[in-house]
Amino acid sequence: MNLVKNIKKIARDVLLNESQAISKLTEFIDDDFEACVKVILQCKGRVVITGIGKSAIIASKIVATLNSTGTPALFMHAADAIHGDLGMIKEEDLVVCISKSGNTPEIKVLVPLLKRRGSKLVALVSNTQSYLAQQADFVLNATIGEEACPNNLAPTTSTTAHLAMGDALAVCLLELRNFTSRDFAEFHPGGALGKQLYLKVSDVFVHNQVPMVKPDTALKDVILEISSKRLGCTGVVDGSKNLLGIITDGDLRRMLEKGVNLLSAKATDIMTKTPKSIEKDEFAVKAMQVMQDNSITQLVVVDQGKFAGFIHLHDLLKEGIV
Repeated sequence: MNLVKNIKKIARDVLLNESQAISKLTEFIDDDFEACVKVILQCKGRVVITGIGKSAIIASKIVATLNSTGTPALFMHAADAIHGDLGMIKEEDLVVCISKSGNTPEIKVLVPLLKRRGSKLVALVSNTQSYLAQQADFVLNATIGEEACPNNLAPTTSTTAHLAMGDALAVCLLELRNFTSRDFAEFHPGGALGKQLYLKVSDVFVHNQVPMVKPDTALKDVILEISSKRLGCTGVVDGSKNLLGIITDGDLRRMLEKGVNLLSAKATDIMTKTPKSIEKDEFAVKAMQVMQDNSITQLVVVDQGKFAGFIHLHDLLKEGIV
């Protein structure tokens, strides 16, 4: 039991250490940070982010975040840079170099080469007195008190601070670019997230059959239409396909409970006259929301008021809209 308690305490201490370090970063959002954001906005090239060791991993993540939010970025490993990868940097590019100490041998070799190429240099460091910080055009200060590691050696809190500062940079750029959810969707077409942002009702419901009957259709034919189209419902339309109502399996059950005359009943006698509907050009995720809000499993799809078909909950689940 004592061991379990120690494990929990260690984990909590790590999270507390890192959360306090991130909170402290708010004090380091200074004129250099603001100037750096403005330079990136005006940059005609790309943001090239480099680092070595754990910093290289953080650099890769920041590159991914920038690319997905409208700022073209590339990753360049600091060690590979001096063995040919410097060729990826163009004069109009801006380089962000990530290093906790700012004094590693690879960085000291790389910095003069970067400055010789004429690119602006940004230092994301935890040591503002370092060689890298002194040589940089802009310094993003990610100073920490100590690592979460008990030996104050393993990069833990420092890498978390660098990652958080990178996120702050990316979100500033995102907002200043007026980067919208539609823009985001263009860069995230795959997976559930992408589908929520770009998939429309019209992309989904067209695969379903379109059950529909006229107001004077006999009950027997209504049941056959519902059964044959296998959606558990049918639309009731006039001659111009204007939606008058729908009939569901539930409507049929309630009709039997009310003792409606089965021989004389028509579609108009049992239909729901004000069904929930959605325009075919709406996003599929909105269809899911309407179904959830109203505890229903299908929606009528309309095209400028005309009946077009149905979209079912199963269709959305199949597409990964959750």
